Amino acid sequence: MARDRHTVWSSDDGRTCPDCGSPVAGCTCGDEAVAPVGDGVVRVGREAKGRRGKTVTVVRGLPLAAGELEDLARELKKACGVGGAVKGGVVEIQGEKREQVARLLRERGFTVKVAGG
Repeated sequence: MARDRHTVWSSDDGRTCPDCGSPVAGCTCGDEAVAPVGDGVVRVGREAKGRRGKTVTVVRGLPLAAGELEDLARELKKACGVGGAVKGGVVEIQGEKREQVARLLRERGFTVKVAGG
């Protein structure tokens, strides 16, 4: 069945992606957009600015699709015993966990650079 790219709902599939026309649950067109293009080095740093004084460990440059990024973030949060989120392709882990996160990423085979501060 040929799909109209402007269809946003189908009686057969429910909501559809306006870009690729696939059912929203099976859409993968957003996965490629999140994978960063860079030098292959994962950078782990610390931020507190704009967070009402709360320190957050940020992980940038992970060459993973959105689903894989969510899974890795879940593993990191569990290993560190804290909360966190994935926002715009950046993993945020609550608290000062740079060394622990870097160690965990190195164990998974990533090249990691820890920012000082």
